[in-house]
Amino acid sequence: MSAPVAHDAACIFCKIIKGEIPSFKLIETKYSFSFLDIQPTAEAHALVIPKFHGAKLHNVPDEYLADILPVTKKLAQATGLAIDSPEGVGYNVLQNNGRIAHQIVDHVHFHLIPKRDEKTGLVVGWPSVETDFDKLGQLHKELLAKIEAHQ
Repeated sequence: MSAPVAHDAACIFCKIIKGEIPSFKLIETKYSFSFLDIQPTAEAHALVIPKFHGAKLHNVPDEYLADILPVTKKLAQATGLAIDSPEGVGYNVLQNNGRIAHQIVDHVHFHLIPKRDEKTGLVVGWPSVETDFDKLGQLHKELLAKIEAHQ
């Protein structure tokens, strides 16, 4: 399956897409490629990547990004993670951008990480702070203006 793609010859994920490096491929579409993670945090930990080389989310064309979540959903269903209850098994979908945000490979990738128990899967720390609603309201106005300027 091929689509017009941008590749980086040095990128490990681009090499996987082109078949230069073997992978445990799961689903391949015109725009996406998914495979089992070789350093999993849980059984069936998978990666879903666009067939377009972009280091960060904003570098990837929308048509590639639009394919990512349907592929991730199929994988969640296939791995028995799609349970219609807040109890029992769950899963995380994780995507990092930049070194400070824990990105190691400079090719956009989404992790589907099963969470079957407390010991495996993603472990998250969430250092939240109390909100100053005046500051939040000002930020909201600033962001809305920037969003409108980029449409």
